[in-house]
Amino acid sequence: MDSFSTLIRTASHEQHVEAETSTFMAGLLGGRLSVDAFARYTEQLWFVYEALESGAQDLASDRVAGPFIRPELFRLAALERDLEHLRGPDWRATLTALPATRLYADRVATVTREWPAGYVAHHYTRYLGDLSGGQIIRDKAERTWGFARKGDGVRFYVFEGIPNPAAFKRKYRALLDGVAVDDLEKQRIVTECKRAFSLNSDVFRALGEEFPLSA
Repeated sequence: MDSFSTLIRTASHEQHVEAETSTFMAGLLGGRLSVDAFARYTEQLWFVYEALESGAQDLASDRVAGPFIRPELFRLAALERDLEHLRGPDWRATLTALPATRLYADRVATVTREWPAGYVAHHYTRYLGDLSGGQIIRDKAERTWGFARKGDGVRFYVFEGIPNPAAFKRKYRALLDGVAVDDLEKQRIVTECKRAFSLNSDVFRALGEEFPLSA
């Protein structure tokens, strides 16, 4: 029988691929979009991570979600430093969420308050994704727009507290395998993972409409 971490990865594979191959992300990674598009994407991430991290400490003692609350993963401070670099010191004054981003952030906030196991689903889809695929985005952004390597503008993708990402991901998967819920709740977590990827894809779709690729 497959471990839970394997189950969660395979069950959400289709949605994962859909998010990764969106027109917006393909344009970003292909160097065909402006630094403004990259900054706009970074703004959307702020709303999602604000929802994910503002309630994290309240879950630190929770039996299910608590083991996943790891400060070395937190991204909000790095995002804010990036936004200051990308948008200037008054970045908060012009910060706006796309409707799709608002739906995503609201869902994260809801499960943070009401359903710790659901929080785990969003924690997994965001942090493990950024620890893995995020490195491709960072490398591309540095080369396309001239950001300093692992510097301002791309600090979101730099996990300074995790010197060995491969080892960290192994430990994280072990946490998933040992998550303190029954099989029915595990199925609900898998369903929420799919929902998280779908919400993320909706944000990419909205960004793609805002920044259409020229023919």
